[in-house]
Amino acid sequence: MNAIEVRDLSLFYGSFQALRNIGLDIRRNKISALIGPSGCGKTTFLRSLNRMNDLIDGVRTTGKVLIDGRDIYAAGTDLLALRQKVGMVFQRPNPFPLSIHDNVVYGLRVHGVRDRKALEETLVRSLESVHLWDELKDRLDANALSLSGEQQQRLCIARLVAVEPEIVLMDEPCSALDPAATSRIEDLMAELKKQYTIVIVTHNMQQAARVSDETGYFLLGELVEFGPTTQVFTNPRDPRTEDYITGRFG
Repeated sequence: MNAIEVRDLSLFYGSFQALRNIGLDIRRNKISALIGPSGCGKTTFLRSLNRMNDLIDGVRTTGKVLIDGRDIYAAGTDLLALRQKVGMVFQRPNPFPLSIHDNVVYGLRVHGVRDRKALEETLVRSLESVHLWDELKDRLDANALSLSGEQQQRLCIARLVAVEPEIVLMDEPCSALDPAATSRIEDLMAELKKQYTIVIVTHNMQQAARVSDETGYFLLGELVEFGPTTQVFTNPRDPRTEDYITGRFG
């Protein structure tokens, strides 16, 4: 079953076309990795899945992105509700300069939740889901910025999980982390896909091969190929994909 269906999606920054007629289906409860050289449109595409590009002046988008059968680019779309359903984890951890506790429940408070019991239950559940509860349960009042980079990234995922999204977008979530921390985040992704659909942008092809079920190769704003990760890496259909995978290009 598809979580996202993209049809003829193009995006323009002013007169520059950054995405060219993208079409693909992203399956529910799978990890889909987006690979390709820098500046090829991966992150722009990722941000198009919850309309984060709308925040940039001069952006124009054509085509459709269907989530639960509804086009998120249709007039009248509730962007706050969309970004609750389709959350994003950024390249560098971005905890708020607040306590660990207040970071996790921040989104719930924005959405009007005031019941203390509900907030505390969500706090525990969210931190447990990213394996931070045992590490942090005795220091919930500490500033989130005092955590290690890897803990901050897991905290940001917990903050996202707290508002119960359906889809989690990750923009190079391990690029600022060391190999051990990267391994922990990758293990976490494998657990989270049981509940969420995950789309990840990565420059690390080994990471894409390790964690993803499906992989898409972007080049110059075009989705060259999208399919099962094993097939894309071992038997790509397009010679441009093979050139990138084997290091002859990019």
